[in-house]
Amino acid sequence: MLTSVLLMANPQQGGSPTFSLVMMGGIILVFWLFMIRPQAKKAKEQKKFIDNLQKGDKVVTIAGIHATVNKVNEDGTLQIEVNPGSYLKIERSAISMEWTAAINKATAAK
Repeated sequence: MLTSVLLMANPQQGGSPTFSLVMMGGIILVFWLFMIRPQAKKAKEQKKFIDNLQKGDKVVTIAGIHATVNKVNEDGTLQIEVNPGSYLKIERSAISMEWTAAINKATAAK
């Protein structure tokens, strides 16, 4: 009776090491396809968007400030015009690609 209880508490694994490696590789592949690759693609698009900003572009910052690009500085900053005669100096990375695309799409639809 004691022997049967010990066998039930500690069952032997019946899988092969090759199958385990294939399953682990499959999990890593799925993780890469659905998590890492889309995130890298989005980061690449964000960098391209920020590099292509020019004077006169309408933008929205990550803080929700709607403005127009007045000047692109060499040090990685932008001078934006919030209201006529009211300027802010911000980092390029503070521009939201999604919100800017949404506001420009809404403006183009009108």
